[in-house]
Amino acid sequence: MEHERIILILDYLTRFAAEPPGVTIADIRNYIAENSELTDASPVTIRRDLDRLVMLGHNIQRSNGAHNTAYYYLVNGGFTFNEIRFIVDSVSINKFLSDEEKRRLIHKFEGLCSDKDVRRLISRVSVTRRAPSSDLLKNLEEIHQIIAEKRKINFEYGKFDVNGKTVFYQKSRDIVPASVVYFSERFYLICMEVQSGRRRVYRIDRMRRITPGEVCRIRIRLPEPEGALLDIFDPEEFRTVTLRVKRILLDDMLETFDRFAETRDDPENPDCVVIRSRVGISQRFYYWVLKYGEDMEILAPNDIREAFIEKLHSLTALYGGYSVVPAAD
Repeated sequence: MEHERIILILDYLTRFAAEPPGVTIADIRNYIAENSELTDASPVTIRRDLDRLVMLGHNIQRSNGAHNTAYYYLVNGGFTFNEIRFIVDSVSINKFLSDEEKRRLIHKFEGLCSDKDVRRLISRVSVTRRAPSSDLLKNLEEIHQIIAEKRKINFEYGKFDVNGKTVFYQKSRDIVPASVVYFSERFYLICMEVQSGRRRVYRIDRMRRITPGEVCRIRIRLPEPEGALLDIFDPEEFRTVTLRVKRILLDDMLETFDRFAETRDDPENPDCVVIRSRVGISQRFYYWVLKYGEDMEILAPNDIREAFIEKLHSLTALYGGYSVVPAAD
């Protein structure tokens, strides 16, 4: 009963007394009486509860009003409004949570705000998405527990068929989960095969029926990447490449290559910059270059430039038997 009363007081201060002038002891007593079945608490009891909250680390300030009436308010009761705003927006745009999961989570964060701030949280950032194939939060909880217990993992993994339906198949290999990674707006589980030592990657939103396996004492160490990664999957190799890109792409390039990037002005073209970076090379690298079209050119090394030219020839050959028909007026 005592604990329930203290929780009610903290809830009241969070919602209605997050800034001066605050609330009085009488206000707190009325709130407890209206929102619980607790017996009437005396002013002395309320003051003692406020002292306990202060001892627990809550910054409760007191000020004096008219007729020497004491007012209490809670300073920075936890998250700031901007922090909660950011978290709520992040939940809103998460493409792997159902609408019901979003509402449930956002409602919990609203409980950390004053009533005035809750009204400021009404607007939501929205995103167009495919409905999630599994309970992401449940999957993450189960995976983190298995990692903490140093166990192997079993699960079913889903992939889309030609009809757009998810087909699941069992993944019960001798694999150990190593870490959860957020990459390109998706959550992935990085695993390692015990026998071969090969690295395996799975999208967590496509997993279901996750169960722990036997305890595995093998210490999993994932190597630091030697360069920028354009994909969550392991590249075939890491190479240092030199690119000429349009200056308008400079921000994208620095975000992509991060600490591995070296940039300079292009002396041959003031509208371009030259970027040198260590990067993982796989088919994904060539697809990535291709999407920028004429705004990007591979300058070096020559073998990677030649490999890209061969891919362009193969692409052109697919359309070699066709001619462009002018659009009708």
